[in-house]
This record gives sequence, structure tokens and C-alpha cells, in this order.
Amino acid sequence: MPPKPGRFASWTRPFGMIWFSLRLHWEALKESVRREGLAGFLRVSQIRDAASASLFNITSSGFIAYEDTTIVPSLVQAASGVVLDMGPGPGNQIHRFDASAIEYIYGVEPNPRFKDGIDAKLEEHNLKDKYKLIVCGVEDSDVLRGEGITEGSLDTVLCIQVLCAVDDPKSVMKEVWKLLKPGGKFIFWEHGWSRNRGTTVAQALWNPTWSTFVGCHLTRNALGDILNAGEWENPGDIEEPEEPFSLLPRIQGVLVKKAN
Repeated sequence: MPPKPGRFASWTRPFGMIWFSLRLHWEALKESVRREGLAGFLRVSQIRDAASASLFNITSSGFIAYEDTTIVPSLVQAASGVVLDMGPGPGNQIHRFDASAIEYIYGVEPNPRFKDGIDAKLEEHNLKDKYKLIVCGVEDSDVLRGEGITEGSLDTVLCIQVLCAVDDPKSVMKEVWKLLKPGGKFIFWEHGWSRNRGTTVAQALWNPTWSTFVGCHLTRNALGDILNAGEWENPGDIEEPEEPFSLLPRIQGVLVKKAN
């Protein structure tokens, strides 16, 4: 594993990603105006979706390579039964599922621009018959019910870098807890506030620009949102690797929903 970057490198790292995303937003804006004239300026959500999909599709291989140096591959392989893959984005985790342990996977992704990339990866890894992409959020319970995803219906929910990007992580986690069967698994690798005071200042300074153009928040209490969603059998198993200078310090683990 390569050495971790020092304080200065860690705290200035967001600039490159933000600058790249700014360029992609500009390209998406120009394309929107080209298609729709002046009305294209008003298509804010469509411009954001297009730029976000471009950003994460282009950087997908880099994210996969980095995650290969972490616990992520083994976390994904722990998914079993009927699985909800939260916010799959470009489908970075698709190749990591243990197909022999999976009954079916529902990918819940609100950005429709990721569909083509996900379809290509499902074809490549022979998962088309076991994976269905649903274009919505976990909060869209009416849509999920229409697909048969109801309270207590899921064996596993996989959540890899998603809570940072949803509108309301507290309500999302409460929905996740409801959807899991008693004894079901919530598998996660997330980031939030640092425990290092200097790093929290850097997170707060970067967050307005980072959240606007990259689409995720650096200053969320992911650990609290997860633990407060409902009763878990093994909250003490959550791991927090020591990353004092990282603006994306991780929490990770496999929580089991407590039976009534």
C-alpha cells in the first residue's frame, strides 16, 4: 500500500477534483444550451446529473484501483441474498459481488445518466439476470414497493460512499433499517467529520465548493446517522481507521439489524 499523504497534500487534494468537475459542468451547460437554447440555462438538475455522471465515469478506474487497497472488496463480497446496492453510480462494485451468494440485486440510483455504464458492466460480468437498476432514491418508497422492496424484505444493503451525497442521510438510514429483515446486514464504507481538529477546519472550508461541484459533503456525521437509524446487534464492530489528515476519514463495517 502506498504511504499516506501528509497534512498539506491531504488538505489541498480537493482542488484537482473540483477544477475537473467545474470543467465538466461548463461542458454540460454548453450542451444544454446547444440543445434547448436559453431555456438550457434553467435545466440545473439535468446539467448537474450530466456533469456528475461524466465525472464519476471518467474517474471510475481510479476509484476502483484505490478501493482495491482497502477493505471494500471484502465488504462487497459479504453481500448475500436479496441485496440493495445503494447509489451504484458508474457500477464500481458490480465486479466484486460473489454471484454464488446473491439471489438478486436491486441497484437504486437517482441519476439516470449512469444507466448505460451499469448495463455494460452487468453484461461484462454476467449479472444481467441478477441485477435490476431502479432510477430513484431509497426515499422513494412508492417506487420501491412497486418493485417488491418493502419493509423487512432485504437481506443486505450495500452502501459504499453514498450517505455523503444523499439529501437527508438521517431519513435515508431510517428507511434502510426498515427495509432490512431482522438479522439483515448493512454493509458500509463511508466518510464524515474527522476527529482531528485541524482537519475539521479544512473540511469546513472546502465543503461548500466540494459539495456543490463534486456532489458529496465532507462534514456529515455518518457514524451518528447510521447508529441512530435503529437497533443494531453489533455496533461495537464498526471500524474507524486512523486517518488524521484525510478529508475523507472512513468508517466501515457490517452491522446486523437487531431482531425484535
